[in-house]
Amino acid sequence: MTAAAIDIGTNSTRVLVDGERRTTITRLGQGVDRTGRLDDAAVARTIAVLREYGELLRAKGADRVRAVATSAARDAANRDAFFDAAAEAIGVRPELLTGEQEGRLAFLGATAELDSADGPYLVFDIGGGSTEFALHDGVVSVDTGAVRVTEQWLHSDPPTPEELSMAVSVVRAHLEDVTRLLPESKRARTLVGLAGTVTSVAAVELGFYDHDAVHHFRLSRAAAEDVFRTLATEPLADRRHNPGLQPERADVIVGGCCILVGILRHFDAAEVLVSEADILDGILRSISD
Repeated sequence: MTAAAIDIGTNSTRVLVDGERRTTITRLGQGVDRTGRLDDAAVARTIAVLREYGELLRAKGADRVRAVATSAARDAANRDAFFDAAAEAIGVRPELLTGEQEGRLAFLGATAELDSADGPYLVFDIGGGSTEFALHDGVVSVDTGAVRVTEQWLHSDPPTPEELSMAVSVVRAHLEDVTRLLPESKRARTLVGLAGTVTSVAAVELGFYDHDAVHHFRLSRAAAEDVFRTLATEPLADRRHNPGLQPERADVIVGGCCILVGILRHFDAAEVLVSEADILDGILRSISD
């Protein structure tokens, strides 16, 4: 019996099967915030990757597959046509997760290996279109993500101080909503950060990307602020060459940093525990238990 998990996100499409984890930047959510529809080219990119993942699932003999779609699909009027094509590519129809469901699966995956003595944990998952905040007994999802912040506010190369100030201000307003709706989040002992923005900032701080080095790396607030300043002041052509940063992520990493740094400031956290265990691991646990 082999279980597999697929996460179709706003910025990336990912799979975890038989210990093999793959991530591909597909930018499904390109333009969704403006048009309310999935872009044809973005759909084509994502379906091409899902076909590759479908071949992987068959090669691994995966007989229990759960595929989920998140923020971009939630916001798109034409998601059903995309789900039809996705089902043909991977053999199962994706589930449309609510923000709360997304946060619960992320928390399940991220905390499974952690010592309860270091809790309570606040897990945050910075996606392309939304960010989820999860405690053991509560979740809040807010419509701010690396792609959404970039498309809405960061139009210059590099972003102007005024653009960055506006982006950070908007993120701050969302975070005030989080603590209003999830007041226990302020009493969390450990912040756990998930997804590409967080792992990328950790990798830039390290100077390289390595799964084992990044997983459970303790990224200090000072280091995150330093990486943010560096990336935000570089033009895209230079930003792409930062060791540890995927070139395909360079155009939205500053938007993601606005969220990451905003979270650390808002919760007055000295550090964040970076986790490579995330929603994919939570999905696997949900179909394996």
